[in-house]
Amino acid sequence: MEDKQYNNERPARREHKESKERSYQRKERTDIIFGVHSVLEAIHAGRELNKILIQKGINKTLFEELRAALAGKNYFLQYVPNQKLDSLTDGNHQGVIAMVPPISYQEIEPLVDQWLEEGKKPSVLVLDRITDVRNFGAIIRSAECMGIDAVLIPSKGSALATSDAMKASAGALNRIPICKTEQLKQSLFYLQQSGLRIVACTEKALVPLHETNLRGSVAIIMGSEESGITQDLINLADISCKIPMKGAISSLNVGVATGMVLYEKVRQELVG
Repeated sequence: MEDKQYNNERPARREHKESKERSYQRKERTDIIFGVHSVLEAIHAGRELNKILIQKGINKTLFEELRAALAGKNYFLQYVPNQKLDSLTDGNHQGVIAMVPPISYQEIEPLVDQWLEEGKKPSVLVLDRITDVRNFGAIIRSAECMGIDAVLIPSKGSALATSDAMKASAGALNRIPICKTEQLKQSLFYLQQSGLRIVACTEKALVPLHETNLRGSVAIIMGSEESGITQDLINLADISCKIPMKGAISSLNVGVATGMVLYEKVRQELVG
């Protein structure tokens, strides 16, 4: 009797063990392209890539081929140890992996022109050097919830749309335009000339947030936790404001601060 019961349990145990083993297996990633020829094809096709990881000390012949393909193109390159590449894929990466964004980036200028033609009063969130990908994703989620029309980021020195950011945004990255720019200051000047008020949120400001007019067409700048907003952007802004605080700690997580600022904009518009 005991033997029969044991035999009846064995298939269930085996199935549980196999299921557990499958859960530990590395799943095929859809956010990378690996292998020299695959990456070269993506480059030649002009495909959008977050960055290209290249193995330090890569084969010279392969490197020359890559360098020729990258000439005159604005891809972000990062040289990493082979172990880093091995951790991303079991495939034969040949020393090259390209990170593919889960969305298509847009340009802010045509969007603003379109909104103004439609008589819309656009709201743009500008992120100056926000590098933590999970903070970035959470901020995008807040922006979408609070009705922001687009998010503007610099092409370099910023977190980008990745699979981790997509998870942190709860899918909001698919619902709001993410715009990249090579020259953040110039793009902000364009927004300013298009009638958007530029508001810099910085702890260095004197004006409290609740006394700042956030209604209507506005571009709100949030800066990195380490160094805040670039001084050039603060100088360009029409007004700077800060979140009043009472505690001993004088700074907030940028994701939390952004949520507070965007809520204040919604609150002001609701009360009229």
